[in-house]
Amino acid sequence: MRATPPHRRMKATARAHPIQGLVKYHGMRDESLRMPYHDSISVCTAPSNTTTTVEFDPDRDADQYVVDGDTVTGHGADRIRSVVDAVRDRAGFDHRVRLESQNSFPTNIGLGSSSSGFAAAALACVRAAGLDLDLPTVSTVARRGSASAARAVTGGFSDLHAGLNDADCRSERLDAPAEFASDLRIVVGEVPAYKETESAHAEAADSHMFDARLAHVQGQLAEMRDAVRAGDFQRVFETAEHDSLSLAATTMTGPSGWVYWKPETLSIFETVRELRADGVPTYFSTDTGATVYVNTTASHADEVEAAVADCGVDTAVWEVGGPAHELDERDAIF
Repeated sequence: MRATPPHRRMKATARAHPIQGLVKYHGMRDESLRMPYHDSISVCTAPSNTTTTVEFDPDRDADQYVVDGDTVTGHGADRIRSVVDAVRDRAGFDHRVRLESQNSFPTNIGLGSSSSGFAAAALACVRAAGLDLDLPTVSTVARRGSASAARAVTGGFSDLHAGLNDADCRSERLDAPAEFASDLRIVVGEVPAYKETESAHAEAADSHMFDARLAHVQGQLAEMRDAVRAGDFQRVFETAEHDSLSLAATTMTGPSGWVYWKPETLSIFETVRELRADGVPTYFSTDTGATVYVNTTASHADEVEAAVADCGVDTAVWEVGGPAHELDERDAIF
C-alpha cells in the first residue's frame, strides 16, 4: 500500500443536484459496476441538492456513513463503500472514512436522491484523496453507487454512455442553448410513496417488453440529443413524456408487476393534458416512483404549479442545476 504524502488533503465537501430522467435506463448489464444496457439522458434540478463531507483518517478503525442524521448499514452501506473503495484504490491507500450527507429535498419518492447522493459522495471522496480527476472520470466513480449519479456529476443536460468499462461508460455534458436551459421550470408534484428501484432494475430483462424497449430507446436517445442541442422545448419534453410511459410499461410487465403510480400521479397526468389542450406548454415525466415532474416555461410556472397543487399534493418549482462542485471548508457538515 502506498503511503499518503504529507501534503495530501484528507477532507473535502461537495454538493450535487439530483436528476430528472429524460430518456431513462432500465436494467443493468453489469450489476457490480452498475453499467446499464443502454445510454440515458437527464437534466439536473436545482436548488434541490445533496451536500456531503468526507474525511479519510489513517487512525480510524472503521468506515462510518451517515445520511440525514441516520447511520447507514447493510446494503446501503455496501453501495456507498463501492464508491469509497474505487477512490481508495485509485489513491493507493486503505484509510477508513467518515462520510456524512444531507439532502435538501424529500428522498426515496422518485426525485433522484441517489443520483445527487452518490455524485456528491464521489466528488468529495476524490477531492479528499487529493486526486486530480475531471468530471467525466469522477462520473465513473459515482456510477458505482448509482448509474444516474454519473449524470449528476456532469450536471445540466447530461448523457451517460453505455459500455463495458470506465473508458466508455461515463457521462458527458450535452450542449443546450443557454436561453432554453434558463427558461425551463420543473414543477414537482410530490407523491410520497416508497419505491423499489433496485428490484425493478434487477428484473428488467424478464419483462416481455424489455427487448422492444431496447429497440425503441435508440430512436428516443437520438431524438433527445438533437432536441436538447436545438433547444426545442416541445421535442425534448414530449420525448421525455413518451419515455416515462415506455419505462412504466416495462416495469409493470416484469415478474413483480411493479405499479408505482398512485391516484395523485394519474390526476397530475390528466391536469397536464388539460393544460396542454388549453395551449399551455407543459409535459409530465416520472422516474421510478409516483412523484411527477411537470416541465414548463418560466412564464407559465405559477399557473402550472397552482394546477398541480389542486391535485392535492405538495409542490416545488425547480430550475436546471449545474455540475457537482466542491464547497469551501467552512460549508463542511463536520
